[in-house]
Amino acid sequence: MRELVILGTSSQAPTRTRNHNGYFLQWEQEGILFDPGEGTQRQLIHANLSAGKIHRICITHVHGDHCFGLPGVLSRMVLDGVEHPVHVHYPASGEDVVRALVFLATPGLDLHLHPHGAAGPIAPGVEVEELHHRVEAFGYRVTEPDGRTFLPDRLAAAGITGPDVGRLQREGSLGSVRLDDVSVHRPGRRFAFVMDTGLCDGAAALADGADLLVTESTFSDGDAALAARYRHLTAGQAGSLAGHGGAATLVLTHFSSRYDDVGLLAAQARATAGTATVIAASDLDRIPFPAHR
Repeated sequence: MRELVILGTSSQAPTRTRNHNGYFLQWEQEGILFDPGEGTQRQLIHANLSAGKIHRICITHVHGDHCFGLPGVLSRMVLDGVEHPVHVHYPASGEDVVRALVFLATPGLDLHLHPHGAAGPIAPGVEVEELHHRVEAFGYRVTEPDGRTFLPDRLAAAGITGPDVGRLQREGSLGSVRLDDVSVHRPGRRFAFVMDTGLCDGAAALADGADLLVTESTFSDGDAALAARYRHLTAGQAGSLAGHGGAATLVLTHFSSRYDDVGLLAAQARATAGTATVIAASDLDRIPFPAHR
């Protein structure tokens, strides 16, 4: 099962209807929590999500709206008796902040801290790219292994059925029939997470080929000067990341509190997003992962 649960969508300051950041990705058997801002522990309750489902926590940068909920989440995991290892990934320059937040949490977890300082793999199936913000920031990409899609007509023509299909997949050939003869390459699905940043090569690399792209959309296109000053994206820029990268679904979030209605932001993103489906996230939305393309 793959599903994204939106725990919070507000930037900098929460509002009456939007909590600080928080995003939970169910990636088959692994649960990944991204950017737990204040109130994330309570939002997990509202979303009917057990903190015990969290195996990995990924922090893009150490501004408070992206990490001040960490002590509460970790403490809740201890309270709930979580025994599996929990891995926390974050920019190396935020080491002191993350350790201070961990110090505030109730001890008792099998906790592993993993600072990173450069683009590249950080865990099996997880990579980071550097973003362009006022402090060191990294976006995340989660990718499943590539696979094969069998073509039923070719299998039938080759006379391969039942358990022999699995055997062919494992061994690569069956008699004179090769795996390539009856199947095609299927790229692994990709999830990309882009938070506080201006347009940059790292954000473009994360968006490239993403099946589900989550990106900040702090400002409207009309407030582009503010976006540039604070190194954030406008809605149109968020859409362009999806459009140029060929993303299938774009989820907009991290909205400034100046926008009561984010419909305008969604419309601006759709104008530049190409064929991507655009969703303006609301707190507690549950977004299923798109099917294979």
